[in-house]
Amino acid sequence: MIPTPDPIEKSLFEAPTMGAQERMVEAILFASAEPVTVAELISRMPHGSDPAEALVHVRKRYEGRGVQLVRVGDAWAMRTAADLGHLMRKETVEARKLSRAAIETLAIVAYHQPVTRAEIEEIRGVAVSRGTVDQLLELDWIRLGRRRMTPGRPVTFVVTEHFLDHFGLESARDLPGLKELRAAGLLENRPLPSGLQKTEDDEDEATTGQSELFED
Repeated sequence: MIPTPDPIEKSLFEAPTMGAQERMVEAILFASAEPVTVAELISRMPHGSDPAEALVHVRKRYEGRGVQLVRVGDAWAMRTAADLGHLMRKETVEARKLSRAAIETLAIVAYHQPVTRAEIEEIRGVAVSRGTVDQLLELDWIRLGRRRMTPGRPVTFVVTEHFLDHFGLESARDLPGLKELRAAGLLENRPLPSGLQKTEDDEDEATTGQSELFED
């Protein structure tokens, strides 16, 4: 004859009410930094609980709210409603100091655009590292221009509208001259690479027949 379980002992294994299980699931999800699987919920909740059903109730209760229950793979997590995600963004201004190599490269592109990497290196007298160009591209201060209709069809670089806007320029023609830059303390007194010392005559010559040197 099988003994009848003690009523008090039996109560220890009774599952909590569904309302209580919802609260448990809600508490676990809000306290967890990572999505939680049903298996993990089962291991944390009292014996006899049905977290899968509790999740259905919690998800329904948060429909249309600022925070919603969403499925992430095989797990579940509380997340900000998709249409309110823009409220959680935080914008910060990060000051990034350009290296002299980046400043010279940017100046060459601005004053000699459109210009190829080989021409930049010829003007500077040293090779242009990929990191320097990548930094200027990432800042959206330079972009790829048209390819030169010369052997190898090298790409050219030009300054962007973002660059002009950042420095308050309407066009690249509004760039200050070297004397103005030195007077404003924006350039060191020591000479820049010779290729940067471009005259107005040179600029006119570069503009003449330029369309014949590039592909459309």
